[in-house]
Amino acid sequence: MRRIAYLGTLVALAGGLAYTAHAFGDAGETTAPLFGVTIPPGYRDWRVISVAHEAGNNNDLRAVLGNDAAIKAYREDKLPFPDGSIIARLAWSYVPSAENNKVFGRDQSFVAGAPINVQFMVKDSKKYAATGGWGFGQFKDGKPVDDALLKPCFGCHVPVKARDFVFTQYAPSP
Repeated sequence: MRRIAYLGTLVALAGGLAYTAHAFGDAGETTAPLFGVTIPPGYRDWRVISVAHEAGNNNDLRAVLGNDAAIKAYREDKLPFPDGSIIARLAWSYVPSAENNKVFGRDQSFVAGAPINVQFMVKDSKKYAATGGWGFGQFKDGKPVDDALLKPCFGCHVPVKARDFVFTQYAPSP
């Protein structure tokens, strides 16, 4: 039953990608000024690296996606990531699924709710040499957030320097 609940949550999250992606904005609409990162075209079609529930102040569901270069590096377990790698993190609030919970006979299922934001890490070892080779972008409703929110990004990633400043590890196959 636990595995079914987990699968149901992942299916619901994948559905959330499809149904709420428009709220993250269209690709290329704007540029995050501090790093010059734009919303990459087609990012919604990238492969899944991992999913997560972030508790605490954020209390959200997240899908972490990668472009072909990032996925290849993950699959081959090669660090540092090659230039051109892009990692996207999409975040949603989460809400209980009355429909799923009715099937399970108890409250245990949560699905993607309202979108929160989308973040990108773009690897360019020359352009972003001062920040470990990574540029950062964050967008809400398709618009970049204030530079003040991006300035601390690299500092937060320093503890995972050994993994090329990337928190998310490749999720194992079920």
